[in-house]
Amino acid sequence: MSSQLSNMHDNGIKPIDIVKKNLAGRRRAEQRFRRMGFAAILASLFFLALLFFSIIGNGYSALFQTYIKVDVFIDPGKIAKNDPSNGDYQGIIKESLRKMFPDAKGRSDKRRLYQLVSSGAAFQIRQMVLTDAGLIGQQRSIWVPADDDVDMLMKGHLSRQDDTQSGRFNRQQLRWLDRLETEKRIKKKFNTIFFTSGDSREPELAGVWGAVAGSFFTLLVTLMLSFPIGVACAVYLEEFAPKNRWTDLIEVNINNLAAVPSIVFGLLGLAVFLNFFGLPRSAPLVGGLVLSLMTLPTIIIAGRAAVQAVPPSIRDAALGVGASKMQTIMHHVLPLAMPGMLTGAIIGMARALGETAPLLMIGMVAFIVDIPGGFTDPATVLPVQVYLWADSPERAFLERTSAATLVLLVFLFAMNGLAVYLRKRFERRW
Repeated sequence: MSSQLSNMHDNGIKPIDIVKKNLAGRRRAEQRFRRMGFAAILASLFFLALLFFSIIGNGYSALFQTYIKVDVFIDPGKIAKNDPSNGDYQGIIKESLRKMFPDAKGRSDKRRLYQLVSSGAAFQIRQMVLTDAGLIGQQRSIWVPADDDVDMLMKGHLSRQDDTQSGRFNRQQLRWLDRLETEKRIKKKFNTIFFTSGDSREPELAGVWGAVAGSFFTLLVTLMLSFPIGVACAVYLEEFAPKNRWTDLIEVNINNLAAVPSIVFGLLGLAVFLNFFGLPRSAPLVGGLVLSLMTLPTIIIAGRAAVQAVPPSIRDAALGVGASKMQTIMHHVLPLAMPGMLTGAIIGMARALGETAPLLMIGMVAFIVDIPGGFTDPATVLPVQVYLWADSPERAFLERTSAATLVLLVFLFAMNGLAVYLRKRFERRW
């Protein structure tokens, strides 16, 4: 080293010059790295914004539904006297449409006229009669949902073309729609059906409330099972379990289970919970059991890391004043580790909320119309509902797929917000 310095001194090169030269190169390298990192952040934000704009652009129109105002005479002759639920309500709607458009003479014209109104209009009138039987024999002006093709046309997703070109509308139907617009009998209203109804074969009658309720019950079962068991397992492995080859084997298996594909847990649930124990298919109870197995490794790993992060001085101080091992853990270690455990729990729950493959294996892909009222009722969940609608050929289901995705994201943001609040609420500093 001394010989190198002497050679540099003999050649007239000062060590500080070499240091400055290298320092400039390091600074240039640092600037390049910072620019690349900043470019990566901008790229990620750009693609994230593109994703949100795409979802919102395709889904916001599902928040509105086209309605048609129909003058309906609730004919007593079409309704059973002793049982108002039994009646020809579809015939009442058809008769009202024929009176509004008497130029529909032939069978083909009448069929196209009836296609302007959703099949749910008859169920709407039936529900009104069941709610108030005094409506029988009266004439009322009722806003009923339009057919999904009419809704797409009014929203601009379909062009006004002849039947020979589009196959959806002919000139006569377009004239009827123009007349309804002129008479202010057609308009777009907030789509309450989307947020209050279950699934349907008709896009204009399909809603997400059944999937939201199914997701809620499924995640509730998952949380009630996975969080207590995961916390207890993490505390045992860190505080009580002896360090030997058996605990090492358990730790390796827990880490391996965290990387197992989710569909494997679905196969396990199909073989054990459905075929062996005979639990009901397509039920939130079974879905919660399957997702609990999937989220347990994540919660255990995060819980162990949170327990390890508690300073040993906390344990020593508690034991020094006479606290038992259990008292030290319950009153000191666990409260300080709880924020980290909640973080692991919300990561596991967020993964469970977006899972589809394991739930498909246990039958939660079934077409469910009714809103689930409990843990054993047939149900579906939001990711599966998005999957089902995305596979439907109707154009109206495309916007409902994006709208359901927005509901799923809101559900996820609400869970994350609750987790952040609880973490701040229980967080302690030392």
